[in-house]
Amino acid sequence: MTAVDETRAPSAEVGRDRRRKEDQHLITGRSRFTDNIVLPGMLHVAMVRRPYAHARITGIDASAAQESPGVVAVLTGDDVKDQQGSLPNAWPVTPEQKAPPHPAIAVDRVAFSGEVVAAVVARTAAAARDAAELVDVDYEELDPVVDLKAAAADEKLAHPDLGTNRSALWVFDSAEAGTGGDVEEAIRDAEVLVEREFRQQRLIPAFMEPRSVVVDPTGEQFTMWSATQVPHILRLMLALTLAVPESKIRVIAPDVGGGFGGKLQVTPEEVITFLVARRTGKPCKWTETRSESLLSGHHGRDQWQKLTLAARRDGTVTGLKVELTANMGAYLGLVTSGIPILGAFMFNAIYKFPSYRFECQNVFTNLTWTDAYRGAGRPEATFAIERMMDELATELGRDPIEVREQNWIKHEEFPFTTVAGLEYDSGNYEAATARAKELFGYDELRAEQARRRESGDRVQLGIGVSTFTEMCGLAPSRVLGSLSYGAGGWEHASVRMLPSGKVEVITGSSAHGQGHETAWSQIVADQLGVPFEDVEVLHGDTQISHKGLDTYGSRSLVVGGQAVIKAAQKVIDKARPLAAHVLEANVDDLEFAEGRFTVRGAGEGQEGIGLTDLALAVFAAHDLPDGMEPSLDADATYDPVNFSYPHGTHLCAMEVDTETGQSRMRAYVCVDDVGNVVNPLIVDGQVHGGLVQGIAQALWEEAVYDDQGTLVTGSFVDYTLPTSADTISYVTDRTVTPSTTNDLGAKGVGEAGTIASTPAVVNAVLDAVRQFGVTDIRMPMTPERVWRAIQEGRGSAPTPEAAQPHFEAGEPNQDTPETEGGQA
Repeated sequence: MTAVDETRAPSAEVGRDRRRKEDQHLITGRSRFTDNIVLPGMLHVAMVRRPYAHARITGIDASAAQESPGVVAVLTGDDVKDQQGSLPNAWPVTPEQKAPPHPAIAVDRVAFSGEVVAAVVARTAAAARDAAELVDVDYEELDPVVDLKAAAADEKLAHPDLGTNRSALWVFDSAEAGTGGDVEEAIRDAEVLVEREFRQQRLIPAFMEPRSVVVDPTGEQFTMWSATQVPHILRLMLALTLAVPESKIRVIAPDVGGGFGGKLQVTPEEVITFLVARRTGKPCKWTETRSESLLSGHHGRDQWQKLTLAARRDGTVTGLKVELTANMGAYLGLVTSGIPILGAFMFNAIYKFPSYRFECQNVFTNLTWTDAYRGAGRPEATFAIERMMDELATELGRDPIEVREQNWIKHEEFPFTTVAGLEYDSGNYEAATARAKELFGYDELRAEQARRRESGDRVQLGIGVSTFTEMCGLAPSRVLGSLSYGAGGWEHASVRMLPSGKVEVITGSSAHGQGHETAWSQIVADQLGVPFEDVEVLHGDTQISHKGLDTYGSRSLVVGGQAVIKAAQKVIDKARPLAAHVLEANVDDLEFAEGRFTVRGAGEGQEGIGLTDLALAVFAAHDLPDGMEPSLDADATYDPVNFSYPHGTHLCAMEVDTETGQSRMRAYVCVDDVGNVVNPLIVDGQVHGGLVQGIAQALWEEAVYDDQGTLVTGSFVDYTLPTSADTISYVTDRTVTPSTTNDLGAKGVGEAGTIASTPAVVNAVLDAVRQFGVTDIRMPMTPERVWRAIQEGRGSAPTPEAAQPHFEAGEPNQDTPETEGGQA
């Protein structure tokens, strides 16, 4: 169910439920993914990956592989150690940040299971894979650092030469920043003090299309096709890492089958494929297997979170202290170190905390490195604060929505500067919550919950609440600079008026499933008054879109879309003098609407002149005003003045079988405010997909390692993604408070569902079983974990194995034995 905007003008494209332009070729098999690319004489690359989490390489014998049929070359770390450089980290969060070199191919030591130790190049992919099995590597095993808390205590070292596992300590204190009071004073004077520790488990992006790279060295430039979210950033980083002139590298992101942050990276395999192509002088391709993707593509989340919330007895919050330990894994990837820092500004969420302190200790372990995953720091923060608000409500014996409403920013208080120093420009948390409660039947479900509790029903009902906001549209550049980020937050766009009247839009935002071609066409159609079908959107090729900062952090529409608007407005401004010349009117007397210039006050009968007619006139250039160049094309680079702040209220009802721990979703309602909507269909798709990912973290997904650092959830048999059979029909709706920081009035939507849904589900399950003394259940909340929590809460020891409930192997809710720190 979705709201319909009845106020949209009939002729407007923005706000219209347009079917995506991209879908036609995607669903008819005419997509061109990187692995579909075949070039003459192309060679294939297979990676040799180490089986140990921590080991010293004592010898490599590649002779059998080199003699294998079809093999052209075998490269080891020794072969490329002087050329491969170190993979980049663009976000040194503190000047004192410690980090080991990050080689594409390990030279003398491996630091996580799955790290590349050699690359085999052969005439076919099968021959390369077969020969990779023949590379004989001798290792001296070292003690792996697996447990996050033990790593933070430096009990063992993931990188002995570094001398510590502690990479960086980042601190924000509202008293020191001048944005609030002293949190220690608030804690000392608290009438109610809530202290909790939460575990954010490790997740795997699990995008649909595995990563793939093709490099062609045979032209004047090296051309790389890659399944990447960041072609422009990748081009720059390849140039800097490999000391190749940037002008000699062209990066193309063709159709990209999802990313979720997992393709926001400069990968070892991209560097290796580039080096192999340069060495052989032939086009080379590498495409990962799903097992490689789960094992060695970067992971997400993985934190211990300790929170202390101070409040008065009447429920007013007075302070919040956050202490994080964040798992970097073995290395720092492109933005690894900054991901938990993004959450620093969101733990206070929509609440008026007068004092706040955030500390994050980044820690190395011998596991796959972590980096961006849908939401990137914001889901972790939202989970923690929404859990804490429920804990506060429980402590006070009050309704969780009532406590939230008492503390959130009221709609009349916007714009509002938070204790973390951000200015929220607009919002209406009351409206979103009221609508969500109405659609959910909140009071009726609370009454049913009470009846079930009174009757001692075996299946108990829990109701979970999540009221969230997020900072997205990662920018402005000055703010990113203050956080030591290595790039800006601007975006670039060009609008080309073709002589035939058609329009080409070139955007620096690189889509991987978001629907940019459709949304950008709608925006330009409205701006220029041309048909939707006459707009062509080009992206993802650094030779066509020469400038851009790509797609991540829900920035495409509010930054990239605004750049398109700025470029379109420049087109109109450039056309205005020509229109005045043709119409023999003063420039100041012209009006532009629905694609035509008319003279103000000239009466209804005037025809004026169309923008598309002017495009042809400029092409001919027979009669232009003096000094006008024969072009209407325009560029724009837009750097926003603020983030955008979507928000919403998510309500979840979960039924929990108290005898087996099995949980079932009864209802889910979300009412999001993403500002003005360009395409409701696309927004609905983003919200629904985000919901499933966030719910999956709560109930099913976890990357689990054994005590030797081996990934034991290395296939979709064990890493349990939800299917359509595991989901229900969600009720979605929207309220609208337009953003004041962009012409569209839009806010980001790509991550909202993921950010809000996890705590809503967890709070619901806990609400169902709190009566048994349960205060927390680790995610994912599998039947076994729920069942054990109920037994422990009741004060009874778990029953012998034979008496325990039966959990079917392979179910999404299957549990895994754990050690401290979340590893199996």
